[in-house]
Amino acid sequence: MSTRGTEFRETLLGRVRLDGEDRERPVRLDLVARAGTVVLPHRTTLARLTGRVRIAGRADDADATGELEISPLARRRIRYRITFSLEGRRLELDGWKSLSPARPVTSMTVLPYSLLEDGRPAGEGTLRFPLGTGLLPFLTSFRFPRTSADHPGRHLAARWDGRPGRTEVWYTTLTDPATGTGVWLHHEVVAPTDGSAAYAHGWAAVFPPNGPVRHARFGPVPATRDTEGYAADGVRVAPGTLSGSAGPFTWSLTETPQGPPLHTFPRWSWRHPWLPASHMLPASRCRYTGTVRYGEGEQLRLDGAFGASARIYGHGNASRWAWLHADLGGGDLLEIVAAVSTRPGLDRLPPLVFLRLLRGGRTWPGRAERTAVGWAGAGRFTSDLGLPRWRVTGRAGLRRIRVTVYQPEERTLALDYTDPDGSTAVCRNSESADAEIRLERWWGSWRPEAHWHLTGTAHAEVGER
Repeated sequence: MSTRGTEFRETLLGRVRLDGEDRERPVRLDLVARAGTVVLPHRTTLARLTGRVRIAGRADDADATGELEISPLARRRIRYRITFSLEGRRLELDGWKSLSPARPVTSMTVLPYSLLEDGRPAGEGTLRFPLGTGLLPFLTSFRFPRTSADHPGRHLAARWDGRPGRTEVWYTTLTDPATGTGVWLHHEVVAPTDGSAAYAHGWAAVFPPNGPVRHARFGPVPATRDTEGYAADGVRVAPGTLSGSAGPFTWSLTETPQGPPLHTFPRWSWRHPWLPASHMLPASRCRYTGTVRYGEGEQLRLDGAFGASARIYGHGNASRWAWLHADLGGGDLLEIVAAVSTRPGLDRLPPLVFLRLLRGGRTWPGRAERTAVGWAGAGRFTSDLGLPRWRVTGRAGLRRIRVTVYQPEERTLALDYTDPDGSTAVCRNSESADAEIRLERWWGSWRPEAHWHLTGTAHAEVGER
């Protein structure tokens, strides 16, 4: 039976006095809370927090994370614990609203807190919920999504059922914030069209910011169906973990989901494989901790690096395609797949663009089909695929977007793909690409709404035959 969770957004404003300073600084928190159950006042509910913490002149961390304890009756408090960065230091904000029936408004809107660094005091202050400007956005932000059907682990289980002519992929891309190094782990099962034995293979690659791209392959070995994810040749993908080896590479990572699933293609295409292929993210954003060893004793230690895993299931690779995963900070991200099918008739169409912008807990456009087909073909998003630059543009409703991706040759890895029918394609991938994203809104004229510029942290690829 499916259950529902709770999601909502909250903004808190206030001031803080940092240790060693003789004045207070303005503080702003923009948070998204996600709980696995429906929040009810008579019980204690734990929710995951993500968002942005700003301290005037000292901190602006769009990747803050933490925990929210909601216990209005049982413990008469709502406790916030949030970890964020301040000039290279990791601080924890710890405080709670002490609920009182004698002071219902004040106790629900005032949050005294302390800042801690390694358990030692680093500052203190008070936050307030702005009733005048924040109440309506707070109330309208509440969502109660289904949770059982969308649990990330559910989407890792193998889809391949033994039929020939299928390709199934599990891949993970991430960026180490400490070094700027990109990582790509690719796991694949191919069931040839001619009915010969299915095989599993893949590769690992690292993209150092100041050095050549390194990679190594594993397999091919006979494919086996794994109920949890992928397992072949000592390489494993399972809920919460990725491990394996390939040549000089070894890796052992824990994966912690930080966001909801994201279907790049229409949701029904993942349940019913009627399209040439379908693509989705079991969790829109994840944190990775562990080690990746490569080369001659080189080692990458990851501690909460952001990235995501994705899934593909279909009949093989497209004739031409481009892909982008852009982490925009604060839980926001952009996912793009633009592709030309190999199927007769469809191969004459321009690239179909599937674009999903997750921003502020909401996905734009509302339906995945909108960007690919528009309204009976009119208004669909367009792309200009090539290297080293490729572009996607489009409009839906009162918003339009322009995306430019740059994949420098020295930061791009070319690898061959083989389809179930034996045909081949070349993928040129960069886990340290650049991207510029401009979002505009119509207010009588087009006005800027948001602008992101990613340097060396965008994950992208272009494929062709």
